[in-house]
Amino acid sequence: MLTVTMISLFILIGLAATKPPEDHKFTNLKVLPKDITMEQLDKVMDSFKEALGVKCSFCHAPSSDTSNHHLDFASDAKPEKEIARKMMKMTTKINHKFFSYNKNEQGEKIPAVECMTCHHGKEHPVH
Repeated sequence: MLTVTMISLFILIGLAATKPPEDHKFTNLKVLPKDITMEQLDKVMDSFKEALGVKCSFCHAPSSDTSNHHLDFASDAKPEKEIARKMMKMTTKINHKFFSYNKNEQGEKIPAVECMTCHHGKEHPVH
């Protein structure tokens, strides 16, 4: 009986450890959708990193807790984060006003102007 109980306990612990994480709700999203998934957010952030040739710390401030070396993704301490928000709004307006006809087979809008359009992998747009 003890063996069966221990095996059952290990199975339950194993199932709990492999349970997919709960939907994470991000804080301080002002331009991106509030219900964005982790996968979608990672894709957006990866596109920013590629288009500007930077790392996450370019826009995100370090944690105020000096005992860890993580970034505080919700913080607005770095001005680059607000600049990124303004750039996102700008490209959305440009695409809506001038390229709203640009759609794929499913009728979804395809942005013609993106970060890479001007940045070309550089922190600041190339003139």
